[in-house]
Amino acid sequence: MKCRPVLCLVAWVALSLTPCFAHHMAVVVNKDVPVQNITSAHLAKLFKGEVKKWPDGNNVLLVLHSSSPGEMATLQHLSKMSEAEVKAMLAAHNDSARMVSTDADVIDAVASTPGAIGFVEEHSITQRVNVIRVDGKLPMESGYLPH
Repeated sequence: MKCRPVLCLVAWVALSLTPCFAHHMAVVVNKDVPVQNITSAHLAKLFKGEVKKWPDGNNVLLVLHSSSPGEMATLQHLSKMSEAEVKAMLAAHNDSARMVSTDADVIDAVASTPGAIGFVEEHSITQRVNVIRVDGKLPMESGYLPH
């Protein structure tokens, strides 16, 4: 019987700390992209291929993970599409998208490609890319992107 309060306390602590271990996505762009803030609606248009150029005229290049559940959930939320629809959309726009394996690959591709944009986990951000605000918020701020 004495173990029950201890088990409850351990369970409460574990559940309280769970959000601290969640992975938060960040939208990163090439340093030459002249955008510091973007709406989630405009971001969805970029990923759907409805907007193909930045304000400075550079082409938009999407740099996405070939397999990332967090990124897929974010794309589904932004585009209001199912996973199958998102995959079909990306396949249809493969000329404006590059698929890579890791966050480091996303950073490398975005840093070295004018007009590039991608998602990385916030702990992978480096000085080689710029993080842009989404709806006026930065990663880790409530309401930035679904995660």
